[in-house]
Amino acid sequence: MQKLNKRRLGIYLHIPFCRSKCAYCDFYSFVPKDADVCERYVKALVAHMESYKSSCADYAPDTVFIGGGTPTSLPVDLLLEVIRGLKSSFHLAKNVEMTLEANPATITYKDLLRLRRAGVNRLSIGLQSGDNAELKTLSRIHTRRDFEEAFRAARRAKINNINVDVMFGIPGQTQESVMRTLNYVTRLSPEHISFYNLKIEEGTPFWEMRGSLNLPDEDEEYAMYMNAVRFLAYKGYAQYEISNFAKPGYQCMHNIKYWNCDEYLGLGPGAHSFFNGTRFSFCRNAERYMKALEHPEANIRITDSTEEIKTKERLGEYVMLRFRLSEGISVREFYRLFGRDFDAMYGAKLARFIRGGFVERLGDSYRMTPKGMFISNYILSDLLDFSDVDLYDPMS
Repeated sequence: MQKLNKRRLGIYLHIPFCRSKCAYCDFYSFVPKDADVCERYVKALVAHMESYKSSCADYAPDTVFIGGGTPTSLPVDLLLEVIRGLKSSFHLAKNVEMTLEANPATITYKDLLRLRRAGVNRLSIGLQSGDNAELKTLSRIHTRRDFEEAFRAARRAKINNINVDVMFGIPGQTQESVMRTLNYVTRLSPEHISFYNLKIEEGTPFWEMRGSLNLPDEDEEYAMYMNAVRFLAYKGYAQYEISNFAKPGYQCMHNIKYWNCDEYLGLGPGAHSFFNGTRFSFCRNAERYMKALEHPEANIRITDSTEEIKTKERLGEYVMLRFRLSEGISVREFYRLFGRDFDAMYGAKLARFIRGGFVERLGDSYRMTPKGMFISNYILSDLLDFSDVDLYDPMS
């Protein structure tokens, strides 16, 4: 029987494989050369989970997020092996939220049924756009029809918590096409919608093409964002974070752990963790990662960085991450956590943003308005000393 006093924990499992690498993506992922690589990787990931069995004995993980890459590019039997390893190594909470990321072109009804029976109860489908021309621009391997078939297959498999990823700021995208995509998605009635701004990241094909990309300008992106916030609210999706909207009771509990600075353990190359007061990450090199787990006697180092988080760093990260959430920062809770007066530290700097309608004070809390969320990086860079505090955003 599960002890009632076990501590909560989020677990992230990274699957670094894709069938094709998208032109905008800078996450650690690649197209595997053969099936043997996938099998080796899954065995290594399971071994990595087993290595944390003892240190996590007093935890009952209540959220699991299997991300990538494209986890569903793995054969379903290998995904099920990952889930079996997860259950063997950790005392999962009875009501665990288990999310699986999926590309619409890589999932079938039969696979989803098996995964749901194994414990997957939340699916995050990467649509990005309901416009086939925009999908082609992004080098996505699926079409709008593929997405709809995947979505309906998930419903048939009785997955009752579905997120759909939608992107704005796509080359050639217009305000009208964004709204057509959102109208299309909301008609299907997923429980959650993530609405992300495309970022042109260094090292990606889009970065090399950035001078020739027909990107919406900042005013157009602002209009896309604000129109989406209003439209999604009208459709019953409350904004609870800068990029995330949900029907009541369907917020992503795993991602909320990041924004609340709660503990999470990330396993796999490129994965990050905040566990036992320490922040650490693993190398972005799948071959090195697999060899280290296959030959533990070789003492191959796979940890990229390890850092004990001091109160000053925790305070700065808390402010940055909590301001992502629509509920913002409670002055009382801030004092309870850090023994510091939030008003004295930040009130004067926030005053001009309150006057401009970017931040509001509601009772005990400060929070960004949707208008403020769009320029949150600017507000936070003014509010916090980035040179003095090592800020880390686990969602970046």
